[in-house]
Amino acid sequence: MAGNANYNDIFTTTIENRSKKLADNVTKGNALLNRLNAKGKIRPYDGGTKIVEEIEMGQGSNVWYNGYDTITDGHPQLFTAAEYAMKLCAVPVSISGEDQLKNSGKERMIDLFEKRIANAEKTIKEVLGSAIYADGTGSSGKEIGGLALLVADAPATGTVGGINRATSGNEFWRNKSSVASAALTSATIRPAMDALYLACTRGTDKPDLISADATMYSLFEESLTPLQRFTDPKMAEAGFTSLKFKGADVIYDDKATAKHMYFLNTDYLYLRPHKDRNFKVIGGERMAINQDAIYKIIGWAGNLTMSNASVQGVLVNA
Repeated sequence: MAGNANYNDIFTTTIENRSKKLADNVTKGNALLNRLNAKGKIRPYDGGTKIVEEIEMGQGSNVWYNGYDTITDGHPQLFTAAEYAMKLCAVPVSISGEDQLKNSGKERMIDLFEKRIANAEKTIKEVLGSAIYADGTGSSGKEIGGLALLVADAPATGTVGGINRATSGNEFWRNKSSVASAALTSATIRPAMDALYLACTRGTDKPDLISADATMYSLFEESLTPLQRFTDPKMAEAGFTSLKFKGADVIYDDKATAKHMYFLNTDYLYLRPHKDRNFKVIGGERMAINQDAIYKIIGWAGNLTMSNASVQGVLVNA
């Protein structure tokens, strides 16, 4: 396979030159990741067995006083941490010896590679875009923990970031959830949204992104009069179908869980890729043992994390 060395160099440099662009395109292809990127919430980490997010779980002791009253510090536990496992994803890009011969010439080879890398990019977008809404149990628990885990329909159950939400004292780690007792309509969806929005609001902390499936988005759109149809030009420029609700962007996502509408405060959500595996080529040259082919693997490692559950919410239609 020595004759393939030149082609392998082109293959490698083409992928490596595209790795940053690939990461950007995956981010731009999903409304939640797009928002996290815009707010600097995509934070690569260096390594370790866990991804750690510090959580503020209480307030310091404070009393009113006068004169020489004693001011005491009760030493309450104010902080804890959530630990998230690193999850790995990889997509191979390959070329056979036959294709190398048919596409001889540097420019023709790059054109072939670009198309195959673009296909890998599309695959990663689909896989990651779906996993963002899942609960992390897919592929035998190898997927990232998405919104179905972090912003659960039943927030008093399950373990998130190593913290058992069912345990007394861990109420701070439960998101808000509103499950409709009857099917929502264009007349009832906005009151339901009002109630959940207020439940997720803490002073200036409030939802800034509301992600919905087709059913919920359509109901909300039907509830609006023409004068209420405010949109965000930035979201529109990024290619997302969006409206406005109390200042929050309401977007339609075809990957969103059916009959779900997530009220997200993205100040406390993060995508944490490993700095050495953020849509980068894994390892060096790889050649099939019993095939006339070479291939590269584009890899990603990390997880979706959260540092405040109480300001996140989900509205579920009956």
